[in-house]
Amino acid sequence: MSVQTIEQPVTLWMVNDVPARMVYAGRRWRVTDIPTRIRHSIWSVPLENPHPLFGWRFQGTDDAGDSLVFDVYASVDGWHVHHTYS
Repeated sequence: MSVQTIEQPVTLWMVNDVPARMVYAGRRWRVTDIPTRIRHSIWSVPLENPHPLFGWRFQGTDDAGDSLVFDVYASVDGWHVHHTYS
């Protein structure tokens, strides 16, 4: 398994408050599994910014059929990808 740690904004669409699709790195991704809610306890939070984080882990599949697992979190300026797994 390959893990990438990145901090990059994404556009995330929700259906019934659960991720359904997103645009990330210039590609459209459909959520192709049941997303798992991530609580702040598993995030590494910088001491200078100790606000609670929440997010989701889900598999996304692009139009070419490539799939990645994403960890995304919400911040005051929108959603961000924290990790991807392939």
